[in-house]
Amino acid sequence: MKLSIKKLRILCLFLIASSSINAQDFQGKVYYQSKTAIDMSAFGGNQMSEERKKQIAERMKSMFEKTYVLSFNKSESNYKEDEVLAAPGQGRGGRWGGMMSSFSAGPIYKNVKDNSFLQEQDFFGKLFLIKEELPEFEWKMGSETKQIGKYMCFKATTTHIVDNNTNSFGRRGRGRNNANKATDSTNTEEVKAPSLTKEVEVTAWYTMQIPVSQGPGEFWGLPGLILEVNVENTTVYCSKIIMNPGEKATIKAPTKGKEITKDKYREVVRKKSEEMREMFRGGRGGSGRRGGGF
Repeated sequence: MKLSIKKLRILCLFLIASSSINAQDFQGKVYYQSKTAIDMSAFGGNQMSEERKKQIAERMKSMFEKTYVLSFNKSESNYKEDEVLAAPGQGRGGRWGGMMSSFSAGPIYKNVKDNSFLQEQDFFGKLFLIKEELPEFEWKMGSETKQIGKYMCFKATTTHIVDNNTNSFGRRGRGRNNANKATDSTNTEEVKAPSLTKEVEVTAWYTMQIPVSQGPGEFWGLPGLILEVNVENTTVYCSKIIMNPGEKATIKAPTKGKEITKDKYREVVRKKSEEMREMFRGGRGGSGRRGGGF
């Protein structure tokens, strides 16, 4: 069997990389940038001027453009948002930023050796510990390649069930007219609670030059480190890689929070979302049901 120069080069890099990660203290760190295209129509953008759209987009930038760090060794990884101090006067998106932060993913721990997945999640001031087996991905391996930095990457695709957080509160019920519509049997569908999950297409780019089965967020299961993931209107891409950093990170499973499965956690989110929708339907006068505990 004949190998092309390109394939031979990739094979050599893979063998060299494989031997390098066998070191007992092998570790790496990847910085990822996450960017989400904002659909301004969800915020009444169709009736806004271009200047107003720019102002809102800038205010919400901190919510949709973030930096994450993946620290990994041969079998484990920690993935969390990079703790960077905001510039003076720069908030986290104001009132909506505080609300949306309750739906943002918390720190994630993955262990491919014992097939474990743990995630710390703060939801409206209560800490949960989501504990599951690693999610299974049916990756379709492609032959398409592209260069990311100095790494040759291969394309893989799959489908995945994700949380449908962006529509948790919706745009209904913000005024008395909408509240009145809820009593009209012809508008039953308008006030129905949106689904908390949805199936999406996922595209990943991984490199066999770093042959560890890790990646950003929940993603893993490829024969190399995932450097970029595209899910709907969000792209998470590698901006920097440090192999065997001088200062080693502590990679360990989290232990804090009320232990819960992902399905049970989604049920908590559903109930709280319904509670918040009732509050919004009640208008600013507070006629809706006020929030309680979990």
